[in-house]
Amino acid sequence: MNRILAIARKEFIHIRRDPRLLGMILLMPIFQLFLYSYALSFDIKHLPTAVMDFDHTTMSRQYVNALEQSNYFTVNKSLTTYSEVDKTFESNSDRVVVVIAAGFGDELSAGRQGNVQVLVDGSDANSAALGQAYAGALSRIFGSKVAIAQLQAKGFNTSGAAGLSSNTRTWYNPEGRSASYFVPGLIVVLVTMVTVMQTSITLVREKETGTYEQLVVSPMRRIELMVGKIAPWSLIGAAQIVLISVIGIVAFGIPFRGSPMLLALASLLYVICTLGLGLIVSAVSETIDTATQFAALISFLPTFMLSGYIFPISSMPWLLQAISYLYPARYFIDITRMIFLKGSGFDVMWPDMVALGAFAVIIVSLAASLYRERA
Repeated sequence: MNRILAIARKEFIHIRRDPRLLGMILLMPIFQLFLYSYALSFDIKHLPTAVMDFDHTTMSRQYVNALEQSNYFTVNKSLTTYSEVDKTFESNSDRVVVVIAAGFGDELSAGRQGNVQVLVDGSDANSAALGQAYAGALSRIFGSKVAIAQLQAKGFNTSGAAGLSSNTRTWYNPEGRSASYFVPGLIVVLVTMVTVMQTSITLVREKETGTYEQLVVSPMRRIELMVGKIAPWSLIGAAQIVLISVIGIVAFGIPFRGSPMLLALASLLYVICTLGLGLIVSAVSETIDTATQFAALISFLPTFMLSGYIFPISSMPWLLQAISYLYPARYFIDITRMIFLKGSGFDVMWPDMVALGAFAVIIVSLAASLYRERA
């Protein structure tokens, strides 16, 4: 323990001598939290929309008003010919074009279906899919209201008419806010980037400053060196998780329904995993530039793409799904989302917790083994 504490104290001295590094480590994740939280969003509203009305009746104007009042579409332009659609999409001034066919009002007045065409810009797949879905749902609602109004105008009592009633209730995120989904996962991404990047240069720095040989001939065990190197950064990583979590709860209104102690335990296991990955990079690298590039390669992209942070793992090809099991971020993102949004307990999350514990032991042991071989 004395040898471990000596190494940890040495690391703290390095950190204290560079206050700009410590400031960057603590402040940069906050900046990135706000940047990613506002930039990454699946909440699509106020889609720029153009209307091509070939009917020009009261009924077609009511339909356009229904589009505008839905808050999903912002009608900012009126087109007269199909040739203008290409120019509108090419200039990115509109994402949706709604075409109301001639005779739309007459068809509805006669009790038949009116013809509406919805053209979407498919270059933005997410906006296109949601715009098409919103327009289709709004058209069905508008058609139902028109049909009911016509029956009531003819003297029919529609209150007793048979029909299907569908009541939908969304659990855990009733507002459907993207921030509630992204921020818990963003904790994982930011902590991974900082911890792996910083510890990846720790042994390389020993080589460049000439103290590496002193560590090699010292009586300490390799695993003691790894634990001593990890200890200070574990505290910094824990502080980052607490800081980001508090900001997410206060600034973005993210609910926290689970156990703080369970989150602390999972965070500790995950930070040990990421710090171990950084030590592996440091053990096999000869220069700080090489270590930095290697750390960025194994930390940012896999955590961002293969953890389920943005894209559901179930939608990936089977090979990528299999590879994702090799990254601890996959398990920790599940844990953070379940603790924040669902308030899940250990009885639900124990497979992910066990996986993180196993990865922590394996990664730190591998780092110590690689260090021994390099020494």
